[in-house]
Amino acid sequence: MTQQASKLVIVTEKLLLKEIAKIIDAAGATGYTVVAAGGKGSRNVRSSGQPAVSDTFSNVKIEVLTASRDVALQISDEIAQRFFDNYSGITYIHEAEVLRAHKF
Repeated sequence: MTQQASKLVIVTEKLLLKEIAKIIDAAGATGYTVVAAGGKGSRNVRSSGQPAVSDTFSNVKIEVLTASRDVALQISDEIAQRFFDNYSGITYIHEAEVLRAHKF
């Protein structure tokens, strides 16, 4: 059985992870996945996520699956409002089809 869902992707600085996780949890999302990220954007080249002396300035990609697009938008809006004027980051949404929906 499958279920339609919205996948919110957040790419931002690792030091924001704990605060973003609180926003995700408060919105009622059932979980999220975090992976190291790197790349280039309007704020120039960022860490590749590889080990270094300090990973304070490394980036992460956070993926959140929600049954409700409104929840994904709520999370995205709050993160952008609270952090993206002062920290690098981007959010985007994909429509997804969850397999093994009984786990979702």
